[in-house]
Formats: sequence, structure tokens, C-alpha cells
Amino acid sequence: MLSNWINAVIMGIVEGATEFLPVSSTGHLLLMKDILGFQGPQGNVFEIVIQFGAILAVVAVYFERLWKVARDARHSPEARRFIYAVLLAFLPAMGIGAFAHDYIKSVLFNPIIVSIAFIVGGIAILLIEKYAPEPTIDEIEHMPLKTALAIGFVQCLAMVPGVSRSGATIMGALMLKVERKVAAEFTFFLAIPTMAAATVYDLYKNASHLTFDDGALIGVGFVTAFFAALFVVKTFVAFVGRHGFAPFAWYRIAAGSIALVALLA
Repeated sequence: MLSNWINAVIMGIVEGATEFLPVSSTGHLLLMKDILGFQGPQGNVFEIVIQFGAILAVVAVYFERLWKVARDARHSPEARRFIYAVLLAFLPAMGIGAFAHDYIKSVLFNPIIVSIAFIVGGIAILLIEKYAPEPTIDEIEHMPLKTALAIGFVQCLAMVPGVSRSGATIMGALMLKVERKVAAEFTFFLAIPTMAAATVYDLYKNASHLTFDDGALIGVGFVTAFFAALFVVKTFVAFVGRHGFAPFAWYRIAAGSIALVALLA
């Protein structure tokens, strides 16, 4: 159906626009899926895989920096620290996600939980913005490895749809005395291995159920999410530098409240 292809484009735009904002892209996709009546591949594989399309926007925008880190890793302690920090922060999500994957998909992927998580997450952002300690870490290359690991465990909160992976990691980093811009960039880089692993695992788990049309539908959402995310990645850090995270918190609270009222009604 043509409408399903149009819906795939809309879902891709929503994913790309929200992946790097602390508003939960997965939560938005689940709510939008409900609103549109979108019929994607079973197992929520569409929603997971198109997120990796958005993640590739980070690779495109930060390609020069990532290439420099890879090129200098052999002889530069700072480049190696960057790599170690990202990989160490990735480990908790890899381990916990592998064990909890089926439970999360079967129990937590529902609009009521998403709406509640929106509201709770918004309140948490407002509190952290007000009470976060003075930052002492101003470069990823200078981040203590124990701080990176702690951020990785905080990221696991985002396994609950509606919490927001970027929101959890950024807010966790702020509480661990990471400077605001560095916290935002670190969540971008951490997303690369995290979502790559989630994509591969989900495709592996659902490969036997996917049809050619499913693959084409995922491809449309994937490409759309990539281009939508390109714009967001380029503007997000500058916006946060001027306005902070409070606008996203109030948006979460308003959107979650409206969705919750609509769902319960």
C-alpha cells in the first residue's frame, strides 16, 4: 500500500529528528506508529534498524575527527583514551541488552509506558539542569575510564522506551561532571557501537520473518532517518549551548501528558 510507504518516510523523519535529542526517538516512533496505524515488519525491527540510519549521520558529520582518532590510535595516548572510553561505555548496554532484549520488546514497548517515561524523564532533566555539579571534564580524550563506564550503565535506562538514550547518557554525564558540549558529543559517538550492535542483533533475531517488501520499507525509513538526522546533529550542540536542555524537558512533559490523556481516554 502506498500509504505504508508514506508512513515509512514519516517514521524516518521522526526518527532522524529525535534520535539525538533528549526526547526518546523510540518513544516517538511507538507513539507515531500508533497514530499512523503503520504496519511495519513484525518484532519492531523497523523501529530499531532505522535508528542506525540516523546514527550514520554522526559518522558523516564527525568523519574527520573519527578518522583522526583511528589514524592516530597507534601512537597517541589521547586517541586511544577516546576509543577506550567509547567502547567501555558501550559494554553495559551490550551485556544487559543481550539478556533483556526479548523481555523489553514484549513487555515495555507500549504507548502507556512511553508516555509515563516522557513525563518522568522531563522532570529528571529539569532537576539535573538545576542541580548538576560543576563540570571538570572538558574533553572526551581526558575522560576517566570509570566515568565512561558509569555513563554506559546510565545509558541502559534507555532500554525502557520513552526514556531516551541520548537523554540518559547526556544527563548521566552532566551528573558525573562532564561539560555540556562534551556530554552531547560523547552520546553521539557512543551511539555508533550501541545502535550498530542493536541493529545487527535485531536483524539476526528477525531475519526469518522478513520479506523483500519489509526490507524495502526498512530501507526507505533508514535513508530518510539519515538525512533528517544530518540536520539535527549539526544544530543540536549549538542549540544546547544557547538554551540548555530545559526546552526539551518541557516538551517531554507536555507531549507525555497529552499522549497519556489521549490513550487513557
